[in-house]
Amino acid sequence: MNATIRRAIQGSTFSSSAKQLMTEQGPIFSSIQKKLQDAFQPSHLEVLNESYMHNVPKGSETHFKVVVVSAAFEGKPLIQRHRLVNQVLADELDGGVHALSIQSKTPSQWDANSTVRPSPSCLGGMLHDPTKK
Repeated sequence: MNATIRRAIQGSTFSSSAKQLMTEQGPIFSSIQKKLQDAFQPSHLEVLNESYMHNVPKGSETHFKVVVVSAAFEGKPLIQRHRLVNQVLADELDGGVHALSIQSKTPSQWDANSTVRPSPSCLGGMLHDPTKK
């Protein structure tokens, strides 16, 4: 595992079991990490498998959060950065990845604020859709 990713996870407020689940490197996790590294040459990269937070079988790779800090994002609006990440991960998104949370920053934005926003709790999809009650 990348040292930057390891430090980010270790310094977080997640429980030790959550940290282990988020950084288990299955094939999709590894593919996401490699593709983002190759495409953006980030100064900071975090890939977090948040599938354990959802109603999916243990070991699933369906819900991810990525934090990508790259000079490649300079001068690009947030929506364009997200589109670039989505393009790089198109195969994963067309396959088994159900959800992808993206935090994309330039190095100067990261230097000013390196906070990684926590993900919200799973609401269970349609079970919590107010229009379905």
